[in-house]
Amino acid sequence: MNWYLKALKQYAVFSGRAQRKEYWFFLLFNIIAFIILGIIEAVIGADKGVLQALYWLAVLLPGIGVSIRRLHDTNRSGWWLLIAFVPLIGAIVLIVFYCQDSDAGDNRFGPNPKAAAA
Repeated sequence: MNWYLKALKQYAVFSGRAQRKEYWFFLLFNIIAFIILGIIEAVIGADKGVLQALYWLAVLLPGIGVSIRRLHDTNRSGWWLLIAFVPLIGAIVLIVFYCQDSDAGDNRFGPNPKAAAA
């Protein structure tokens, strides 16, 4: 939960670096929230997807921010995020980038967050 809140607090921060743990816990919490919101919508009989759409709008900017910081952690520019517009291949490339380990030591985007956490 702390990793999710950290990403939300840095909702408009596109500089610096984010650990794998921060990115993947943010993504996991969002998936869980979407499932819960879908169940709530089904139980109360609300229009399909309204709550999920509102939640998606609320976490759109923090999601972009943590994605860019995760790319920075692997010493890649945030512009690599645009490869997601290439069908299928773009998503696979981004998943590979997000799964890679951090650059050891400092890189052009800042100090290693693993070293700061230890």
